[in-house]
Amino acid sequence: MEHPSCIRVAIVEDDPLFRDAVCKTLDEQPDMTLHSVATNRAEGLAMLQGTAADVLLADIGLPDGSGLDVLKAAVELWPSCAVLISTTFGDESYVMEAIALGAAGYLLKDANQMQRVEAIRTSHGGGSPISPMIARQVLSRFRHHLPVPSARIVPSLSERELEVLRYVSQGFTEAEIAGRIEVSTHTVHTYVRRIYQKLSVGSRIEAVTLARRQGWLHS
Repeated sequence: MEHPSCIRVAIVEDDPLFRDAVCKTLDEQPDMTLHSVATNRAEGLAMLQGTAADVLLADIGLPDGSGLDVLKAAVELWPSCAVLISTTFGDESYVMEAIALGAAGYLLKDANQMQRVEAIRTSHGGGSPISPMIARQVLSRFRHHLPVPSARIVPSLSERELEVLRYVSQGFTEAEIAGRIEVSTHTVHTYVRRIYQKLSVGSRIEAVTLARRQGWLHS
């Protein structure tokens, strides 16, 4: 008898050897049960008219059409079901379309059966398992399409402010700096406050770190 906590897994897969291997592996898992099996797109769409599974493992390349049609329909008809794509198609276009249509994960068929089982558990638990090669494709796509953050514009400092900042970087106190540049301690404090404001920093360490990055402390 099926335990109520078992993960109900539906499969859409045309390859009989692969399908039988998955079914056998699922049967060996104490926390999983086979919900239903479809061998093509038409059967997959018909299967979605029945009671929802918890996880749908779907291939893309089916003999009578695309498994992405089944994915799209599953998202509408079985909204609580996590759809996990399992395919040999690793092309970026398939990956991005599947993600856009609502796939919870994307696995290549070169994953072993236990990796597939863990992916089913992960997707059922709310995660998004993705084959490493597919994850790299997705990250690469985002890297190439995201705008490059603009460089921080750092206001220039006056010669006197730079002089004070150099002394600050060497560890001198405001009183010691005042004696070296022959001004009052109050004036040095004003310079330091102005430096912090210009550089948008709140401490001596931040000011010195930014100044080093700008190359102001080499001379």
